[in-house]
Order: sequence, then structure tokens, then C-alpha cells
Amino acid sequence: MPHKQTQAEWETEMSEKILGYIRHTLYLDLRYLEPALSVLAYEKKDGLLTFATDGIRLYYASEPLLPGFQTNDRFLARAYLHTVLHGIFRHLWLIGTRERKLWNLACDIAVEMVIDAMDKACTKRILSWLRIHTYEALKQEGNGVSAAIVYRWLKEQDKEFLLALSNEFYTDDHRFWPKESETNTPFMIQAKNNWEKAARQVSLEKNRTKEEDKEGETLLAAQIQAAKHRRSYKDFLRKFAVFWEERQLDPEEFDLGYYSYGLRLYRNMPLIEPLETRETKKIREFVIVIDTSYSTNGKLVAGFLRETYDVLSRKNSFFRSCSIRLLQCDNEVRREDVIGSETDLMRLAGQMQLAGGGGTDFRPAFSYVERLRREGRMKKPGGLLYFTDGKGTYPKQKPDYKTAFLFLEEYEEEAVPPWAMRLRLEPEEWLHEYQRGKRRD
Repeated sequence: MPHKQTQAEWETEMSEKILGYIRHTLYLDLRYLEPALSVLAYEKKDGLLTFATDGIRLYYASEPLLPGFQTNDRFLARAYLHTVLHGIFRHLWLIGTRERKLWNLACDIAVEMVIDAMDKACTKRILSWLRIHTYEALKQEGNGVSAAIVYRWLKEQDKEFLLALSNEFYTDDHRFWPKESETNTPFMIQAKNNWEKAARQVSLEKNRTKEEDKEGETLLAAQIQAAKHRRSYKDFLRKFAVFWEERQLDPEEFDLGYYSYGLRLYRNMPLIEPLETRETKKIREFVIVIDTSYSTNGKLVAGFLRETYDVLSRKNSFFRSCSIRLLQCDNEVRREDVIGSETDLMRLAGQMQLAGGGGTDFRPAFSYVERLRREGRMKKPGGLLYFTDGKGTYPKQKPDYKTAFLFLEEYEEEAVPPWAMRLRLEPEEWLHEYQRGKRRD
């Protein structure tokens, strides 16, 4: 007997046809977004009032979707595109230490600003006075518009205005966005990689088109570029860990000779002796350089050091014998501190006094490291981190160790040497770390 379709099955089938139609409609107006429009798999989730995502699936409920398609299909197209842009801009993974509720609003405003500026037929709407006022205020902030810049602006607004903004810009549900403890699961890592790949493909497809960019496309490209250079500082710092053998028992590996001897001697009783050395990935020796020109303030530096401390103080981060050299440098090296323990790092973070205040030249710090090596006071470092605003003279020659510039502001991509790693930091994250550290002290 043939299966008779139930109402629930019909609703699911029609919902997915509608989603396919919306995706196709967006593709016709925004062909360069094709690599991103197909990233999310559809999954029905009863109880939702709008779309939601966890970076892997696009969640929907048939109850609002079916009647919504009949009465306001343009809103559904906007909501679909809105959710996809969150993925392209990697908003789900960039919250860091920010307040989640305010970050959600910042992400919604950043995305809606792009969609409104695109001015496409499938998503076009009349702009309210509040939207126009908000966009004009954000443009005054300069440095382009990203969720991080919007967040900084929102921090200065009063509660009544924030409530009005929340009502105006609410579009999708963020309840499934990963929490910090979930960001390093295999599924989330794969999802993040999928969106990074999609964002690269979108950029390539957009560059292939011959059309002149409208304001929306310019904002889209700027936010993709911004997301490219923003990632977890904790993950970034782990790149400077090195594999090394440290003397400790390794219960996971043992001497095969003793194992075989035990089997021969006692027939069914192997002798197991754990190895006394174990290869571990730890931070053994590297250099941190603080740009002490006038553009860098003590609170930001203290917050940066406290965050570094939090990463390094976790179990198995330090070798028993380690060395971190903290250099303060503007146009010359002004001060050097050697950190041999977590206590040293915490003490410096709590009593940070910046020495300098002149112009910025990155070269003296690299020359200083080479001098230490020639004098035998330092071995080859595992890496060098340079905390700076990016406005200075870079060395031309590539050092024989990993180097990263950590930028506090937008920077000129072309000015940074191609051999240097780079990470865009957000000042409010470090100010948050500074305040948290003060309360802890």
C-alpha cells in the first residue's frame, strides 16, 4: 500500500522547496554569493519564530515560514541572506570576551547595514528613521564598519536606545551560536573552516565581476577582509608552541623490549616501563615586544599581558625551564624584562610602566634579539610577537624564527612584510582583560 503523506511531511517538503526558491532568488541578484548560499544544510526545528544557525545547519520552523512566504517573501529572503552573512563574517566565532547580548546586536546591525546598502530588488525595504540615523552615526566612526566597531559604538549608548535598536534590527535567532567551550569541537572547527573557504570564494567571485562596486558590495568586501584577520588570540598564541622532549613519565608509551621480555618470561605478564621523556607542545622561549609609542596605552598593554598569562598559565603550557623576553620599544629598545615563571608574568602585568613615547620603528627590536643571540644570552626563539598599532618601519629581512604583528587598529596590508603573520585585535577585549585583572587583584 503506497505511503500517504502526512501534514507534517507535506509542511517539511514545502518548507524546503521555499528555502530552495529563496536561495535561487538570492543567487539571481547576488551571483558571487553562490559559494556561501549552499553552506548550510536545512533542518526543521519547531518553536522558532525566524531562521537560526549553529554554523552547520539552517534551522527553520514551518509554522512561520509557510504563511510568511505568502505574505512577505522579501523578508524571508532578507532573513536568509542575513543568516548567511553572519557565517561569511564569522560572527559566530569572534565574540571573544565581549558581552553576548550586545555582540548579537552588533552583528545584526553590521549585517543589516550591508544588506540595506546592497539595494537589491529581492531584499529591498524602506529604511526607517532609526536605521538611517544609526548608519550615519556608524559612518562617523571611520575605519570601515564591522561588528567589532559597531560593538564599540553600542557600549556608549544608553539602555533605552539599545532596546530600540534591538527591536529594529532583530532578524534571526542566535540561540544556537556556539559558546566558548564549544568552539574547538571537531564539528565547530570544520564549520569555521567551511565558512572561511566560502568567504575566500565569495571574494574571488566578486573580483571576477566587471561591475562597479556599490556601497553594499564595498561594505561586504571590507567585512570579509576584517573577519579574515580576526581570530582567537588563544589559538594564535598556540602557533608559537614548539615540540620538545621534556623529562617526565609517559604512560601512553613504553619500552617494547621490557614488554616482550615479560611475555617470554611469564608467558602472560608483560613488563611495562613508561618512557622517561615525552614529546609535548609547549612554549619554551619566545619574545614579546611592546610598542611604547604614544599610540599605545598602559591599560591595553596590561590587558594584553593578562590574556597572555591566562593562556600560558594553563596546564602544560610552560616548560619547567622557560624564558620569555619582554621588550619595550618605540624607535629603540627602552627596557627588557626576562620572564621565567607565571609569577613573573603576573607581576609585570600588574605593575606595567611603559618606557618610551617616541616614534615607531620595528627594526631595533629584531636587531636587539640578534645581538642577544650573538652574545650567547639567548638561543633561537620559538617566535616573536609584536604588539603595536602598525604605524612604523618594518624590517626588510626575514628572521629565522616565526614573527607575528598584533595590530590594535586597521593597518595597511601592503606595508606588512609577506613573511610576517598578522592578527587584528580589538581594544575593548584587552580593556576587559585589564578590568577583570584589577578586580581579581
